[in-house]
Amino acid sequence: MGSNRAEPPRGVSALVASFIVIANMVGTGVFTSLGFQVSALPSPLAIMALWVVGGLGALAGALCYGEIGAMMPRSGGEYHYLSRIYHPAVGFLAGWVSLTVGFAAPVALAAMALSAYTSRLVALAHPTLTAAAVVVLISVVHSAGLKAGGRFQSLFTTAKILLILGFSAIGLVAGHPQALQWAPTATSLGLMTSGSFAVSLVFVSYAYSGWNASAYIAGEMARPERDLPRSLLLGTAVVMGLYLLLNVVFLRAAPMSELSGQIDVGNIAARHLLGPTGASLMGGLIALGLVSTISAMTWAGPRVAQVIGEDVPILRPLAMRNGGGAPYLAILFQLILVLAMLATSSFEKILTYLGFTLALCTVLTVLGVFVLRVRSPQAPRPYRTWGYPVTPLVFLAINGWMLIYLLLHQPLQSLAGLGTILAGVPLYFLAGKKKG
Repeated sequence: MGSNRAEPPRGVSALVASFIVIANMVGTGVFTSLGFQVSALPSPLAIMALWVVGGLGALAGALCYGEIGAMMPRSGGEYHYLSRIYHPAVGFLAGWVSLTVGFAAPVALAAMALSAYTSRLVALAHPTLTAAAVVVLISVVHSAGLKAGGRFQSLFTTAKILLILGFSAIGLVAGHPQALQWAPTATSLGLMTSGSFAVSLVFVSYAYSGWNASAYIAGEMARPERDLPRSLLLGTAVVMGLYLLLNVVFLRAAPMSELSGQIDVGNIAARHLLGPTGASLMGGLIALGLVSTISAMTWAGPRVAQVIGEDVPILRPLAMRNGGGAPYLAILFQLILVLAMLATSSFEKILTYLGFTLALCTVLTVLGVFVLRVRSPQAPRPYRTWGYPVTPLVFLAINGWMLIYLLLHQPLQSLAGLGTILAGVPLYFLAGKKKG
């Protein structure tokens, strides 16, 4: 049926890759996490500072990944990078995280949010079944091949960007803006240096996660050494601007007391701006926008599984592609994991657990910029990280701070994340024996 040895088709442009970055980033996080932030940080200034810090961290990470990705233009993301930088075992464990939860969990979260927003528009007898049906349909589209997936992705990402810009424009002129305290106070400044700020950064980091998405499909890009850095930077910069604009609209539209602890903050803000009917319609439009998020991760995630399958004999079936170039068994594998999570997990638990696990992998990758500069100073670098060494240090400081506080304040979810990583160790040694 398929082959695991042939070169993947290379037809993805920098623009399409940027769309993948944008679609991966703009998903459940920005439409759902503000309610949790308001609970911990009841200050609009502290909340906006949170999104600025998260955005700067994402930009710094994109700049660093641009250098590494241009040096190693193969699909697979952290699996490929960490295998080359440190040791195949480290890369395998990062790939194990991507394979099991790194993409499946965000897809499940996006599907949960899509179902929640859709239920505001029409009564759903079984929201979980609705979420599952959407994931299955999108998986079928991407199984059809690279061209079909690319067209689907570009269409829904463009619609998502227009949706956010339109909603933001309405939010800045309609309704009755809330009286917000933007001037710095001792309380707001204290919140910015608190443990709650660091823990809340997990939710923001999750919203910004996906800034590295095009690294997972580098092997399918026409000129990855040039287009990979461009797509990472363009996509991340666009999303940072959209996020800051959108959160200003949310905070202006609805009282913080109503937003606190709520998942569907977009719907709450729309109700204040447009009334009940407009809010229901907006919920449906946001759900439509989440389709591109699910699509982007259904494209990127299986490419990691495909590359692992190419390298690890025991997982070789995951590398098989059909006539359209799609890794159909890897897509099916991720779909099964997503459906299992939809049936068993809750939103907030997945979010905290996932944030710690993914941040750990990206920290190791960005640290690799320093390792490669020292170990291979003469290696060809089509792109060099702007602002080195400050840029990677900024990323490491932000994410290191977040990881430490998360470990202290949310130990169970953090240890569960570490446990997931370590669970891949036996499989690595088993794979090594099979290979031997």
